[in-house]
Amino acid sequence: MRRFAPLQTLLIYGLSGPIIALNIWLMSVLFHFFQNPLTILSISAILAFLLNYPVKLFENIRIKRTQAVIIVLILTLTIFIVSCVTLIPMLIDQTIQLLNKIPDWLATSQANFDNLEMLAKQRRLSIDLKLVTNQINANIQNLVQQIASGAVGFAGTLLSGILNVILVIVLAFYMLIYGDRVWTGLINLLPSNIGIPFSKSLQLNFQNFFLSQLLLGLFMIIALTPIFLFLRVPFALLFAIIIGISGLIPVVGATLGIGLVTMLVLIQNWWLAFPVATMAVIMQQIKDNLLAPKLMGNFIGLNPLWIFIAILMGFEIAGLLGTLVAVPIAGTIKGTFDVIKNSQHSDFVANFRANYGSEFREDE
Repeated sequence: MRRFAPLQTLLIYGLSGPIIALNIWLMSVLFHFFQNPLTILSISAILAFLLNYPVKLFENIRIKRTQAVIIVLILTLTIFIVSCVTLIPMLIDQTIQLLNKIPDWLATSQANFDNLEMLAKQRRLSIDLKLVTNQINANIQNLVQQIASGAVGFAGTLLSGILNVILVIVLAFYMLIYGDRVWTGLINLLPSNIGIPFSKSLQLNFQNFFLSQLLLGLFMIIALTPIFLFLRVPFALLFAIIIGISGLIPVVGATLGIGLVTMLVLIQNWWLAFPVATMAVIMQQIKDNLLAPKLMGNFIGLNPLWIFIAILMGFEIAGLLGTLVAVPIAGTIKGTFDVIKNSQHSDFVANFRANYGSEFREDE
């Protein structure tokens, strides 16, 4: 039997790769087939996870759970409606103005590149920036056209968006009230050594991850808005929100957001782009090195390389939603396997000591 042990191990590791790849492909197919209901369910579950914190606070002051859920949902809807009435119209107006300004900024950027090329020729440096500028301008113009064409159907999709928001709120309400019973029933279908650590790890990763990410994104928005206003950056609020929201995507989100804002400022004003990028990077470092460790801690415990791989796989399976939930799901899987592995090791040590401990004591 010992001869076949390495062969069995090799077969297990050799077959695990194709099986994992097949499962990922099946999940991708299922998500694309049931994309709308799965997206609504996922957003509702995340919202229920986040709202469970204030619900528990109201329960601690001896308010019944149903009443606490109703109070929290009313407060959430009030904040959402106030945001829709005040903040969102302002953002839409700034976005429209930005799209209208981009052609003028491209013309200014082209003139700056021409001046740079002329200066290089005066110093007998052969630099041809026309190909680069034409490519950049073409890409930006294509992006603007795609955004504009998508905005044409905005009125048609607005109604479906409102219906989806109502569905999300209704589902989150029922998840907050009956979610524990349903979740307990599903967990009971698994073996106890898997179900209990999986449930605890999932709750820890999702609640801590999304709550901390939202707080960190809010910090970036609040910190960068007055800085951009002081620097007289056009569309300061919109650019700060772009960086804050992009930071919700771990590892690469903040870099992409800062890079996009810097590029948009760069095509308008070269000298303004440098302080914008510098201040955004400084605030990003403060967030990552001072605030994030205190809020998030090390509860995920994943290597940054595995986080990046999880984000890529999540994007391949479920797009933007997959990138948002990839890290907590990966952390949940790792946490569950760690608990199972440690418990198996503890059981092995206990059994070993129970069976052979007396023999070792006799030898001694």
